[in-house]
Amino acid sequence: MAPVSHFERLPCVGGEVVTITIDGEAHEVDSRWTVAAALIAHGHTRCRCTPEGQSRGPFCMSGVCFECRVDIDGTPNRQACMTPVAAGMRVVLRQDLRALA
Repeated sequence: MAPVSHFERLPCVGGEVVTITIDGEAHEVDSRWTVAAALIAHGHTRCRCTPEGQSRGPFCMSGVCFECRVDIDGTPNRQACMTPVAAGMRVVLRQDLRALA
């Protein structure tokens, strides 16, 4: 079952639509978005866990808190809020988070 977002997506005006994958599932997103915005828009509010098992996700959306770290195109611990989306981008949420689902 796909996660549900509580955010209303506005039409893509002025930007183009690109396809990225989040945990192997393709999503169409506005090319002006950050990875964090794409995660939230598609219902992914948690993207990693602390060593103590507490879930974390995008919080400050400005690069200060480092809570939104994900693997992007094979590079671990990238800040989703500071990374613009790109066509064909592969985003992988942390493995330890999937164990909680």
